[in-house]
Amino acid sequence: MFTYLSGSEAATEALAERLSRTLKGNEVIALFGDLGAGKTAFTRGLARGFGIQDGVSSPTFALVHEYEGKVPLYHFDMYRINSYDDLYSTGFFDYMDNGVMIIEWSENIETFLPEKRITVRIRTLSETQREITIEGAEKLEDFSD
Repeated sequence: MFTYLSGSEAATEALAERLSRTLKGNEVIALFGDLGAGKTAFTRGLARGFGIQDGVSSPTFALVHEYEGKVPLYHFDMYRINSYDDLYSTGFFDYMDNGVMIIEWSENIETFLPEKRITVRIRTLSETQREITIEGAEKLEDFSD
């Protein structure tokens, strides 16, 4: 487990972009954090690292956005998912092993997430500062805000 400090949205995106360079293309990334913590910013950085130029936005109402880049990126928002049946109806399990899955509001489906995953916890320290803890991935040696 490694902890990084981010002093801006751009720094959060840069950290995620660095993480993207370490991925093979079939990972599940579980994002945890309060509303406004920077989960979508983290996803934007990850997408940029995969060469995705499309505007990345939270899929709150669509539940999943699909992006094509170096590897497929599937961006889920589980804010309104409360049960296995709800999760199943999203098609969530059909996306496994077909690209990188990044999941906002993972706390709502934590018991259904695979054991082998990358967990990213974003904690708000102030209006601009975030503490980002990444577990299940290699250390990003040269990241500094």
